[in-house]
Amino acid sequence: MKNLDFENGSVIREPVGNNSGYWVGAPGVFYAADEKAWYLTYRIRRPRGVEPDRGGEARIARSTDLKTWEDIWSVTKDKYHSASIERSAICKGPDKMWRYFTSYVDPADGRWCVSMLKSSDPSKFNPAEAQSIFKAAPLGLEGIKDPWIMKHEGLYYMFLSVATPTQATTDKSHSTLDIYNTGECVSATGLATSMNLDHWNWKGIIFQPEGNGWDRYCRRINSVLVENGKIGAFYDGSASHLENYEEKTGFASAVSKGMEKWFSMTPNGPMFTSPHASGSLRYIDAQVVDGQTYLFYEYARKDGAHDLRVIKIL
Repeated sequence: MKNLDFENGSVIREPVGNNSGYWVGAPGVFYAADEKAWYLTYRIRRPRGVEPDRGGEARIARSTDLKTWEDIWSVTKDKYHSASIERSAICKGPDKMWRYFTSYVDPADGRWCVSMLKSSDPSKFNPAEAQSIFKAAPLGLEGIKDPWIMKHEGLYYMFLSVATPTQATTDKSHSTLDIYNTGECVSATGLATSMNLDHWNWKGIIFQPEGNGWDRYCRRINSVLVENGKIGAFYDGSASHLENYEEKTGFASAVSKGMEKWFSMTPNGPMFTSPHASGSLRYIDAQVVDGQTYLFYEYARKDGAHDLRVIKIL
């Protein structure tokens, strides 16, 4: 797997600008077997100070061939009265209802939170009907975002990026409306489980930075692969908040089938990077369909911007 050709991955979407700070990515993917179609949620970002500023919009695109993608829905951050939208997840439940889990800065307290939209048609999600799933403060966290969902042995698992407090955390830590970018928290991974996608049980923090390695600030699990009884995960790592937007990819392994504890298989350095600019290669979403594995990812280009790509593992 180390020799994957990310450079020549198929470009799904390009950023709206050609400089650092312009990104399109943070993919959340679902394959609808009954339609033989792919659904992809992604977000569009501009640099701070460039309207509509960071995390301005998220969209859902549909494809039947992984080559042509049609945008079928979009939402802007003002619909949530928020400073920014981040990674989201989309899935269709056994009840034939679609759910859209999105993370954004909660206008009530300036902390990242997660909510859910529900509809029989993914092109008709209504942000005004958002149901709160997780808020940070009741969980003892400084932020919670970036949901990724999988179904394993009849149970749904939601992996989330969580900001945990440190000695540097104060009442003013949320004044920037993005604590992950302040150095006043640690970025770890949390887990929740559900039987029906509507009601979630918080399991706690399952993977967090440790030591003085390349990922001593951030360990964010982005997606999970199960093969021959072994459970592994792609995760984003960084050494400090200064790399908050330019993470690189590591690999972790689950200690148990319950996936409530993980350890890094790449403690000495990232597994995957881009050869360009910051070297960032992040938000890998691994999907297995009909025995074939596909990786969707956000990739740093020569100009410093990030685009959204997909490759097939041969």
